[in-house]
Amino acid sequence: MGRHKEYFLIIDTETCNSIEEPLPYDIGYAICDRFGNIEVERSFVVAEIFIDLADVMTSAYYAEKIPMYWEDIKNGTRKLAPFWSIRKTMLADMKKYDVKKVGAYNMGFDKKALNNLIRYVSKSWKRYFFPFGTEYFCIWNMACDVLLNRTTYIKFALDNGFTSAVGNIQTSAECAYRYIKNKVDFIENHTGLEDVKIEVEIFAKCISTHKKIDRTIKKNCWQKVQKKRKELNRKAAVM
Repeated sequence: MGRHKEYFLIIDTETCNSIEEPLPYDIGYAICDRFGNIEVERSFVVAEIFIDLADVMTSAYYAEKIPMYWEDIKNGTRKLAPFWSIRKTMLADMKKYDVKKVGAYNMGFDKKALNNLIRYVSKSWKRYFFPFGTEYFCIWNMACDVLLNRTTYIKFALDNGFTSAVGNIQTSAECAYRYIKNKVDFIENHTGLEDVKIEVEIFAKCISTHKKIDRTIKKNCWQKVQKKRKELNRKAAVM
């Protein structure tokens, strides 16, 4: 009897309000296998946030994209829908493909944002977006564990100036994708579904290493890469 094929849901949200209390107005997700083959992909704009909180939307980080969203809604690229309809569709997709594991690049943030959203819409009647028993994995931590702590990535980042204002090696999804695809000029779209598609590829690349991977949510996972860089600097100093 063949092995049961496992599917994963990878999600990305774009949010308004504060970093401390984010509210998603754009939810994109895909259901894929471990090789990055996508079975389902969807892009939703949350009506309760995008329309009902129009004043808050104007202060969103990517507020300049609001006209683009309206154009996408008009041409059918994205679907404007009520929150409960979006969640119902997602849970039905998860059930169809027997998805138990949900991931994102910085899963801690997206999980918090989605929980905030369901609490806001339900007036705290419901407090958790995903069903009880859902397992979460963080692609950011996975990438820092097996891709971005490589000597080749650190050299790639330094050669191309992918460092923060204080000199740390950047570990964003954008930089990870640039590395695995060798596309130095790639710019992340910062819209839900489009970002999900690159996260699916990073996820599959991590799995393809066949290494033991830390998949847990760790907000300080970026420090793994900085630690590796320091090790390399020490080795270079004694040579």
